[in-house]
Amino acid sequence: MHGILRIARGGADAVGALFFALMFAAFLLQVFSRYVLNAPLGWTLEACLVTYLWFVFWACALMLDERDHVRFDILLRVAPPPVRRLLAALSALVTLVLFLRALPATVDWVAFMAIDRTWTLGIRFDLLFSIYLLFMVAVILRAGAALLRQFGLRPWQR
Repeated sequence: MHGILRIARGGADAVGALFFALMFAAFLLQVFSRYVLNAPLGWTLEACLVTYLWFVFWACALMLDERDHVRFDILLRVAPPPVRRLLAALSALVTLVLFLRALPATVDWVAFMAIDRTWTLGIRFDLLFSIYLLFMVAVILRAGAALLRQFGLRPWQR
């Protein structure tokens, strides 16, 4: 099982790198077109925005470990172990409940966004924002796993 997860992780990293490379290529093309050819391209800004959006949520959902995410854990680090465990469990529970509660409305909102498209590339907004659903599911799974870890269970280990 660890081999499959390692391959999937490598694939996710490759897709993230592709998003970043596409964003950077669109940026360089825009700079060249605007300042060398004196003929700015309208679609490159939108391409940068789309690839940036997808890169950020893809990376947060599939590329980064839990310890790589930004945290405000100053109080958690100085607390005694029992308090630390309680605060970690409470944090995971609150995150889990809030994201689970927001998921149905977010799915509805993303589906509703099918009524419009981006202005230059014509990408449907539901497809554009669907990456956020993947991010939400990843947060829910990670929060559930963090909560289980506080009770001594190891749902999946890295």
